[in-house]
Order: sequence, then structure tokens, then C-alpha cells
Amino acid sequence: MKAQAEVWRCDAGGASVAVLNIPGSLERHRTFDVDVTLVVRVPQPLALSWHALTVELDGQQKWTRRIASNSPGQTDGLDYHCRIELPTGRALRIRAVAAASGSVVRQLVVEAREELPGA
Repeated sequence: MKAQAEVWRCDAGGASVAVLNIPGSLERHRTFDVDVTLVVRVPQPLALSWHALTVELDGQQKWTRRIASNSPGQTDGLDYHCRIELPTGRALRIRAVAAASGSVVRQLVVEAREELPGA
């Protein structure tokens, strides 16, 4: 029986924190492509708006970025991508934290898609 690829997703909407918990599998080693996306609404006029995203894997900060918001009256954002291998039995906790000044968090999404060997 061929394994079905797992897809895990947490859409926090306009909240500033998104947490995705992937339980361990006792059946197999797994590899996940992890994507975190932050979308902010940018004010018009622009002022001194900024937005930031921090990503933690199992409680350890892996990436953080703060940038000036662009595109007044529209949206701007930040994206993070990584690949992580989970040995048999290991769970994973992904936590994304958004911050903004002037701009407003519109969407914060964490997604993990399993890559199956030979697929």
C-alpha cells in the first residue's frame, strides 16, 4: 500500500500568531516542505509602515525578518520556505509570529507538504 502525502495547514487569518503541530509517525521517516506566508494591508499614505515575520521550529527561532512596507493602499508580505526531515516518531511544532506597525496583518498561513520518495 502506497503512502498518501500529508498536507498540514494553519490559516490564522488576521491573527499575529499561527501554530501548526504535526504529530510523529511511527510508520515512516518523512520530509516536509514548509511554507509560511504573511500578507499585510499597507496604509495610504505609506507613512513609516513596516511588517515582520519570525519562524520557530520546535521552539527554536530559525528565521526573522523586518522590512519597510511598500505598495501604499495595497498589500505587501513576507514568505519563508524550508525543508525539514522528520525521523520516524518525531513530531514538529511550527510557530509563526507576525508584527506590524502602520500596516495591518491580513493573513498568516503555515503550510507543510510532505514530499514522498519517488514522487
